[in-house]
Amino acid sequence: MERLFPVYRGLQRPLTYKGFKGRFIYWGVGILLLSLVTGALAMAFINMYVGAVFMLTLIIGGFFYIGICQKKGLHSKTRSNGIYLQTNHLSKINLYGKTKRI
Repeated sequence: MERLFPVYRGLQRPLTYKGFKGRFIYWGVGILLLSLVTGALAMAFINMYVGAVFMLTLIIGGFFYIGICQKKGLHSKTRSNGIYLQTNHLSKINLYGKTKRI
């Protein structure tokens, strides 16, 4: 007797949390941690208010950067315009195993 399992429709979609998709969730967590550490260091060495402003600036700027990158897509790649020629190495393959005669 066969057992049937329910198939979820969203299985092939990327993970989404609060508007961030896929790898950008990890980027957001990284920006939060980085800004908290640098803000704490700025608070310790410079001033509490300067550190707080620096931390908020990093968080807001980082999230805007993630939003811009996310508009390009999950799999954004560099697209080069132009013609590129690949060299042919078949002549080297034909000489494999042959010895040179003097």
